[in-house]
Amino acid sequence: MQKISVNGGFSCPNRDGTISLGGCTYCNNRTFHPDYCLSAHGITQQIEEGIAFFSRKYKSMRYLAYFQSYTNTYGETSRLIAKYEEALSHPLVDGLILGTRPDCMADDLLDYLSQLSQRKYVMVEYGVESTDDDTLRLINRGHLFEEARQTIRRTDATGVHTCAHLILGLPLESKDTMLEHARRMAELPLDTIKLHQLQIIKGTVMERQYREHPEWFHLFTADEYIELVIDFLELLPPSIVVERFVSQSPKDLLVAPDWGLKNYEFTAKLEKRLEERNTRQGRLIMK
Repeated sequence: MQKISVNGGFSCPNRDGTISLGGCTYCNNRTFHPDYCLSAHGITQQIEEGIAFFSRKYKSMRYLAYFQSYTNTYGETSRLIAKYEEALSHPLVDGLILGTRPDCMADDLLDYLSQLSQRKYVMVEYGVESTDDDTLRLINRGHLFEEARQTIRRTDATGVHTCAHLILGLPLESKDTMLEHARRMAELPLDTIKLHQLQIIKGTVMERQYREHPEWFHLFTADEYIELVIDFLELLPPSIVVERFVSQSPKDLLVAPDWGLKNYEFTAKLEKRLEERNTRQGRLIMK
């Protein structure tokens, strides 16, 4: 089963003026989608191009349509559903993954997703990014953690699979703050979680902040980040699947840090260090 990124041509309330015009300080949406993923191509064409790209490796592959760029539950419900259903009409597509914000999940849309989940795989990925409200204000996120907590609980109650994204290393956050993220995530009914190290991306507000206020930032080395992730995992229930530990932004957009590691290489180093520390996910919360 392979995810195919689909650009549905959506906007974001943190960019179009509904919440803000500036967006999140770390965000450059060009880091989120492959070359074939262009909204001008249309959803069906993007899926066909994605299948052509991936099917060279595995002829019997099935697919999930991954609406990733911007806020994919933002807009009129009927317009959203039409895009989802177009993706699902492809005979090789078996489900949806929707990347979105916790302040953009209308009740009628969640009802639709709940019904859809009875016949197709459905996952909603919420950008939580931090559980610290001071940080959320600093990065101009446009919502606080309580809204994320409530929306995740509301989504899980409908039977829809639920994921949270967190960025580790946001400006002015201490190690204790980041480990508190793990404790707060542990209290939520999440199926999966995605962790990302902070990356400074060209063309963002955070790039300017990094130049003007370097004291706000501690950009981890790969080894430092591995130790932090293991500390994080020890506080996270084994029932929550960790889908990702690191993010890889395109080289031409990345300011720092550049570790020179592929995702699988990082994971291998992490697993080796887990063995060396004789620890595992959930160790500090399991009796």
